[in-house]
Amino acid sequence: MLLTIFLTIVFCAAMAMMLFAAVAFIQDNKFFSTAPKEAREVIVQREDELFYGAHAIGWTLFIMSVLMILGVFVIAVWDGVRSGFTFGQFFVRFLTILTVYKICDMALIDNFLLLKFHFFQYYYPEARDVMQGRKYGFNIKSQLLKLFVIFPAVSALAAWICTKL
Repeated sequence: MLLTIFLTIVFCAAMAMMLFAAVAFIQDNKFFSTAPKEAREVIVQREDELFYGAHAIGWTLFIMSVLMILGVFVIAVWDGVRSGFTFGQFFVRFLTILTVYKICDMALIDNFLLLKFHFFQYYYPEARDVMQGRKYGFNIKSQLLKLFVIFPAVSALAAWICTKL
C-alpha cells in the first residue's frame, strides 16, 4: 500500500508538471482542450516564446511528466505481478491512483490554482473576464463522469489485463 501511495503522489505531481509545462512554457492552444469552452474561444494563440528557450524547457518538462506517468503504471503493474496481486488488489491500486488524482485535479488544480491563484489568467489575461466569478472548478459533469464511471471502468479493465499476465 505504501508503494501505491507513493505512485499516486508521483502521478499527481506529473500531471501538475504537465499542466505547468503546457500553460507556462509551451503555450500551444492544442493543450487546452479541457479548458472551458468560453475560455478557449478568447485565448489567442501565442506565436512567440515567453522568453528564449521557453518552448525547450516546456517540452522537456512535458516529456519528463509523460515518462513519469508511464513509469507509475509500469511500476504499479510490475510490482503487482511480482507480488502476485489478485484482481481486487490491482483494481484498488489503479482506482486509488486515478481517484486521488481526479480529486486533486478538481480541488487543488481547478479550484485553487486556476480560480483562486489565477495561474492560467496570468499567462492568458484575455481569459480573465471569462473565468471571473466562477465559484468552483470546470466541466463538473465531465469531472464526475471520469471520477465515478470512467476511472472505475479503466481500473477494472487494467486489473483484468494485469491478472492475465
